[in-house]
Amino acid sequence: MYDWAVLWEWVEIAARWTHVITAIAWIGSSFYFIALDLGLRKTPSLPPLAHGEEWQVHGGGFYHIQKYLVAPAMMPEHLTWFKWESYATWLSGFAMLVLVYYLGAELYLVDPNVMDLAVWQAVLISLGSLGFGWLAYDTICKSRFGDDNTRLMIGLYVILVAMSWGYTQVFSGRAALLHLGAFTATIMSANVFMVIMPNQRIVVADLKAGRVPDAKYGKIAKQRSTHNNYLTLPVLFLMLSNHYPLVFATEYNWLIASLVFLMGVTIRHWFNTKHARKGNPHWTWGLTVILFLVIAWLSSVPMKPAEEETALNGAALTYAAAPGFDDVTSIVQGRCSMCHAAEPVWEGMYWPPKGVVLETPEQIAHEARRIYLQSGISHAMPPGNLSYMEPAERAAIIEWFRNAGTAGVKG
Repeated sequence: MYDWAVLWEWVEIAARWTHVITAIAWIGSSFYFIALDLGLRKTPSLPPLAHGEEWQVHGGGFYHIQKYLVAPAMMPEHLTWFKWESYATWLSGFAMLVLVYYLGAELYLVDPNVMDLAVWQAVLISLGSLGFGWLAYDTICKSRFGDDNTRLMIGLYVILVAMSWGYTQVFSGRAALLHLGAFTATIMSANVFMVIMPNQRIVVADLKAGRVPDAKYGKIAKQRSTHNNYLTLPVLFLMLSNHYPLVFATEYNWLIASLVFLMGVTIRHWFNTKHARKGNPHWTWGLTVILFLVIAWLSSVPMKPAEEETALNGAALTYAAAPGFDDVTSIVQGRCSMCHAAEPVWEGMYWPPKGVVLETPEQIAHEARRIYLQSGISHAMPPGNLSYMEPAERAAIIEWFRNAGTAGVKG
């Protein structure tokens, strides 16, 4: 029998790897061009229409870069477009959303203790919220309200806080913060696809036709690029949050996310000010530390009470009914539950790793695929085999999971 769980894990690994690589490329180019733009200098030797220039050294050579605020007098023969980094990051991120949260909705997306949704309802809410985010943001940017950049940034922050709270009222804590990151990343990528690149194409078309491009297109693109600059760090935090229960499984997870957006502003303000050679605002780091300490406090005071046990879904029922489940339950409770408990008894551990609790047969059935991959196929768990899981016990986990597979579950 082909091991679908292993294949599926490798599909997720490939998607996640692609997502990380493309995100590095997008964020790297974004940070570079923001720093370059802020560091441009006006010199007497600038050619007509040039806005500023910068000399840089890297890789054993020197680079002389000039920026035209609207466009040069004629179209250059070779023009490099920076767009695929953004597109590939969003597409690979959406693939991860489908693989982990849509196809694993009963485990990761839907929490009946928050809102008892059918899988299709949760997926539609997820998709609808991403579309709503872009439409609401774009409409506000194009309105008279968006003429003032400071006012617009404050308005955008209010929307993000509202979405932070709203997602936690619908999805599991883990999915809520991940969706907030996807909501923000969708705005960022759509800025590139729907605004920045179309405006650049208009400028290029005008140059080719011998027309003088309108400066408004560059101004609009600059506004959206600035928004992306300030949103990048919070998105990274939210995408990593699903690995840390102290972030997503706490009573004030929505408030934590809201404060993270403020930290993104304070950190980027320091870098932007330095790149623009306008001083060294050390106060931003002090404020960032204060915000971080408040977040750390919110994550544990008070801790979210243990959730009530929920009914088994169809897949979990199959695992619970598979031959060998009773033996596996005993193995997991004996080797894993000292850490994976609502109140871990392992010294120095105060919450279950990744929010995974393995105290009851129902919880063990829900986590069947993880147990199989982490303790059966691989020896990742227990860490360092601290609880001395025997080879025979690992073999029993593998046999149980595959017995369930023959009954119709493919991991």
